[in-house]
Amino acid sequence: MLNRCPLLFYTSMHLKSFLLMILVVLALRADAEKVYDFNSTCQQAFQEITKLKLARGIALVEKAKQQNPDNLIPLLLDDYIDFFILFFNEDPTEYKNRYPHFTERLALLEDGPKNSPFYNFCLSTVRIHKAAVAVKFGQTWSAGWDFRKAYLLLKENQKKHPTFLPNQLMSGALIAAIGTIPSSYKWIVSLFGMKGSISEGMNLVRNFTFSNDPWAKIFANESAFVYGYLMFYIENKKDEALAFVQQRKLDLVHNHLHCFMAANLAINNKQSALAGNWILNRDKSPEYLVTPIWDFEMGFVKLYHVELAESIKYLEQYQKDFKGRFYVKDAYNKLSWAYYLQGNQAAATAARNKILKYGALDTDADKKAQKDAKTNFWPNPILLKARLLSDGGFHKEALGILYGKSIEQFTTEEDRLEFTYRVARIYDDLGRKDDAIKYYQTAIVLGEHRKEYYAARAALQIAQIYEERGQKALAITYYQKCLGMDDHEYKDSIDQRAKSGISRCKGE
Repeated sequence: MLNRCPLLFYTSMHLKSFLLMILVVLALRADAEKVYDFNSTCQQAFQEITKLKLARGIALVEKAKQQNPDNLIPLLLDDYIDFFILFFNEDPTEYKNRYPHFTERLALLEDGPKNSPFYNFCLSTVRIHKAAVAVKFGQTWSAGWDFRKAYLLLKENQKKHPTFLPNQLMSGALIAAIGTIPSSYKWIVSLFGMKGSISEGMNLVRNFTFSNDPWAKIFANESAFVYGYLMFYIENKKDEALAFVQQRKLDLVHNHLHCFMAANLAINNKQSALAGNWILNRDKSPEYLVTPIWDFEMGFVKLYHVELAESIKYLEQYQKDFKGRFYVKDAYNKLSWAYYLQGNQAAATAARNKILKYGALDTDADKKAQKDAKTNFWPNPILLKARLLSDGGFHKEALGILYGKSIEQFTTEEDRLEFTYRVARIYDDLGRKDDAIKYYQTAIVLGEHRKEYYAARAALQIAQIYEERGQKALAITYYQKCLGMDDHEYKDSIDQRAKSGISRCKGE
């Protein structure tokens, strides 16, 4: 029966073989057509996306896809768009919709030509984006694996394509950051076998940022962002980082990514008035990413000059619009301070109660806010005003608040400790380094066995003064003293700075 029609059977088998051959040829042809073409349209799109001008960037990416459906670079550009939206806004709905795209793109990018330097580069970039977003949404384990895979992909790419300079930007950033991982996350580094070096990582990023290579110009927006942050936080070159913004003539009006970086660094360098000017002068076009982060930053700018009503306005708007987890508790804490200093205790208490209800405990600032809310601790209003003015860069006004006061006028141990530390910080910022060291040392004696952060931060500040003076051995002694203090507020972030300091002093 089976051989009843041998011709039909033969024809059927021949047809199946023919179809199979056609499918193989088509598959091979499709694979052969996949390219990584960072053409002029893709370059234009990348410039707009890395200014956070996403509407224009999305339109250009669609144009690039139409020009060549087999070009894989638009996938990379789409990845940047998802990354920026999720990283800045942390919206759970957007996360649910967009996060799966990272895995989907990895599969699609693996169809590209493996001999291209963009093969591993694109895969590693998507892994880094995926990991950074995972951290924002509390997926630390998943993030660790993706960071490791990105690290290995970049190492492999450097071996295969040593002249492909974009490798240097991401691999340098990872190597530098790994060298300062806080002890609480050390398991990730040891488990995944990643090695860090501040000097090696920073040299890679610096070489790329200042290179005349065509790729360095294409990636200039991103490299300036990465380099500025690393110089500020890893190298502790705060003034130099902000000088870089000026020297590089970064466009802080039409490039929101650079405006955010510059303003954020300025706020953290006690130059809040400058930060406020940059934020308010940025281009307000709806083509840019809409993000509540600007209200968050402006809330701090106003609070640091004790402009309480304005600070409340910005912080309340931020809490209304922001859907994420990071710094939510910290923002409610700052809002409670503003109401507290206004004398509106009911509103201050209401804001404080929300600390216990909303946000997460991923950052040291959020942990501190949670602790204060649980213990119902309200800071001394005089010391709080001095702290805010000092943090904003209004050092003479801050000193004026404390002028004529002595440690004996404060009744609690914590207030006496904070007073000593606060005077030290103000003297430090005013350039009176020897006076600052004297008060810092007193703060260490008063607080090294307490849970407040003042003693550890005092040791860190003394170390930084000695490092600036070139007295590396003394600096290392105080950095180690800082690391030796356990179970205090902001431990992860303070330890990270101390580890960075030791590595710098040792030339590692």
